Amino acid sequence: EMAATVVVKIGPIKATFNGEVTLKNLKPPHSYTIQGEGKGGIAGFAKGGADVTLTEDGPDTTVLKYAAKADVGGKIAQLGSRLIESTSKKLAGQFFSSFGEKVGG
Repeated sequence: EMAATVVVKIGPIKATFNGEVTLKNLKPPHSYTIQGEGKGGIAGFAKGGADVTLTEDGPDTTVLKYAAKADVGGKIAQLGSRLIESTSKKLAGQFFSSFGEKVGG
């Protein structure tokens, strides 16, 4: 379990979510599940996760694939599902891109 702080802007609302991230279903070196949940004060709450698979693709390459899901509630949920969905996909992409840069060097 790890503490996490995420600042997110969805449409006109910018919120800071404080919460925890947990890795589950660890099956090294093939797959794991990452889950997180946080509260953003008046903005509401967010929770979600991703099922991650890792596949060797040559001696120095690993392919990471993920299927992410998210759920929000409170004031931020009033913004509409299309806006929230596009923002959550963007955030997941940024997270795993940054993860790949850190791990890959």
